[in-house]
This record gives sequence, structure tokens and C-alpha cells, in this order.
Amino acid sequence: MGNIIVGQSGGPTAVINASLAGVFKGGKDNNIKVYGMINGIQGLLEERFVELNKEIKTDLDIELLKRTPSAYLGSCRFKLPNIGENDEMYEKIFSILEKIDVDKFFYIGGNDSMDTIKKLHTYAKDKDKNVQFIGVPKTIDNDLAVTDHTPGFGSACKFIATTIKEIIKDATVYDAKNITIIEIMGRNAGWLTASAAITKSEDCNGVDLIYLPEVHFDIEDFVRRVKKLQKNKKSLVIAVSEGIKNKNGTNICEIEEENTILDSFGHKSLSGTAVTLAKILQRNLGCKTRAIELNTTQRCASHCMSEVDINESFLAGVYAINLAMKGESGKVVVFERTSNAPYKMDMKAHDVYDIANFEKKVPINWIDTENATVKKELIDYIKPLIQGEVYPIMVDGLPKHLRLEREKY
Repeated sequence: MGNIIVGQSGGPTAVINASLAGVFKGGKDNNIKVYGMINGIQGLLEERFVELNKEIKTDLDIELLKRTPSAYLGSCRFKLPNIGENDEMYEKIFSILEKIDVDKFFYIGGNDSMDTIKKLHTYAKDKDKNVQFIGVPKTIDNDLAVTDHTPGFGSACKFIATTIKEIIKDATVYDAKNITIIEIMGRNAGWLTASAAITKSEDCNGVDLIYLPEVHFDIEDFVRRVKKLQKNKKSLVIAVSEGIKNKNGTNICEIEEENTILDSFGHKSLSGTAVTLAKILQRNLGCKTRAIELNTTQRCASHCMSEVDINESFLAGVYAINLAMKGESGKVVVFERTSNAPYKMDMKAHDVYDIANFEKKVPINWIDTENATVKKELIDYIKPLIQGEVYPIMVDGLPKHLRLEREKY
């Protein structure tokens, strides 16, 4: 039996390290050496990796890792070439894995990370390489296909909804007309922005409007709606996805200023949607407007993580180990919700070819386009995922995190 290697890729989350802890614990319990890639597949190509058994030494270290936000091993946004375009790169990866006797490869990430698992598994099959490849899901965007939801999403929703409740409290202090627009992550899928709807409760009226990228955004209709709401309410709070587009497919954030910055996967950098809309409302309505961009704060808020989320994230890592021990490869750990009330969930293995490069969006029938909000089905879907609290281990009034000095490797 060979060794294990695990990596993290894509955007960080509050609970991605819980999945790493699960993979490590699973390997340790099976007496297998566990390596960690420094900065994902990109770091592996540079032969940067660490023996996690030498860094994570105690059960307390494992618990501390679970509660540490962001990516302990470091992340990357590196796209492997298509098979046949640069086989030298693939051979280099397998040569490095052979050098450290690794035959079980785990990658924790979202859609692009599952593309990496798919390509490596395909190459291994084609070239008869004796390495297993397992994907462990992670993305606050919740846009991974097949799985009911993804680790990281619940905690991000909990932070977003908590923050919005506090913003609503702040916005209603003064007896004057004002509009607050909150921009939430979501390029093509509005799952995160939909969490603004769960703020409505007996102690909070919730947000006034919600706009998701699954529905075309009409600026004129938007201004009319806001103007109508202002007749009966002085303070308005509106939640928008960063990726909302008009009927021509133009991002709203690009209407006043062209945005052409692309990442390595060809994704545009989206920013400024709330600012753009605040300017439009100020010009048309003449009242005070404020734009709030939650930006990266919604990704790694470990002080507001969900107990359901962190527990599922850890178990996903352990489950991935179990799959590898059974000889599986080319699989992704997925969640299947068996009951909503009470909430129950099972884990299963699913073929990576059905998941990589497929994007799961909010179902249109869960969006209330007539009232610019979301329906009860979506609220009921999100609520179980934010339940319970797990707090950071506090030292001297601040959260303590497990730290890896990656620059040494």
C-alpha cells in the first residue's frame, strides 16, 4: 500500500480545512503516510509538498485545523492542459508521485478542481498508472453538479445572513430615505445571494429585494420597484449577486466601466455591481445610497461557521479515504439529502465525469421573479445548512489558527 497526497484548490472557505483534517485523520487511522501539496497541483509540479504527519501531531492539532479558516496547505488556480496537449506535464506529475510512493491522490475544491481530478484519472487509465484519484467537494458558491450542496456553503450563508441582519439594523437608525445595496458573491449561480432571504424573521423584516444571476436584470424595472417601495418605507436594503446581467448578457458591473481582467480559467473579475446600482439610484431618485461589497469576508468567517457545515466537511474527507481504501478512483464525494425536516443527509460516491465542468444553478421555479425575491422552497433548502455553532479556539481574545510555514517547502 502506497502513501496519500492531498491538496486544496480554488477559493478558500471557513471549513475547507475540516475536509483536510478528515483526509489526514482517515489516513492516520489506516497507518498511511499523508503528504500535503503546497499550493495545490501547481506546487506539486514544483515538487513542493510536506509530510503532514510531522506538522499535525496531536488530536488538538486536528481539532485546531478543523476550526482554522482558509486553505492550510495554500491554494492555486491552475488549469491542467487537455490530455494530448502537454503529456510531459502529466508524466512529471506521475513521476513525482512515484518518487514519494503515492498511489492515492485527493483534491479538495470546486468545479475547476474536479476538472483536475477528471484529467488525472483519465490519464492514469489511459497510461495504466497505478494511482487513485478522489475529489472532495468544496465551494461556497454551491454550484457543483449532482451533490445536494457543498461544504463551505452553509457557513458562508450563515455569515451573510448574520451580517445582513446587522446591516438592516444599522440602516434603519435614521429617519431619512436611504438605500443600501449589498453585493454578494455569485458569478453565474445565486445560491449565496439567496441566503439574504433567511434574514426575514420575527425580529427582522429582511431585505426588500433580491436579484440573482439566473434571471436577467432590468435596470428600468429595478428603479421603478425601488421608487414604489420608497412610498411606504424610508430605509431599503437590497441584495444582489455580483454576476447579475442584463438581457444582452452584459454584467451590470460593466455598464459604466468595462472590466476585462481574466483569471487563468478565463473567468472575468467581477466587482462593482453594488456601486454601479447605487450610482444609478442616486441619479434617478436623489436620495442617499450606500454600496456594500462583502467580497472575501464571506469566504473565511470561521467565527460564524455552521456546525452542520464543519461536521459534514470533516466527514467528507474521511469518506473520501474510505472510497480509496475500497479501490475507487475517478469519484467525487457527494451529499444526498434524504429528509429536510428533520434534516438528514447521506454521502455517496459519484463519477467525476458527471460533475467536472457542469454548473448547478438555482432552479428558476425557486425564484419569485414577480416580487424580485426567492420562494419558500429555497429558504427551506438553505436553513438546515446554517444550524449550530462551532467557535474558534480563542487565545488572548482572538481566534487561534493552525499555521503551516509554507515558504519552507
